[in-house]
Amino acid sequence: MKKITLYSKKGCHLCEDAERLLEDLLKESPFELTIVDIYSDDELLSRYQLMIPVLFIDGKEAGYGAFEKDFISKRLHEKE
Repeated sequence: MKKITLYSKKGCHLCEDAERLLEDLLKESPFELTIVDIYSDDELLSRYQLMIPVLFIDGKEAGYGAFEKDFISKRLHEKE
């Protein structure tokens, strides 16, 4: 099962959009989703504050900023 980590923060409309897309995709394909608030860790805040949301799939950065559902879906179904 794929593991997705979304780095985000409260009040970020792009983060909220990405979360909704991921919740929709969960209805279509199973994957493990973890959402991490970058304000929970100073290193994460320093690294991602201007890039959020940041999407990692199986530990690899898959992109950041605004996402399209097709982009995430294709990444989820890529073979390793």
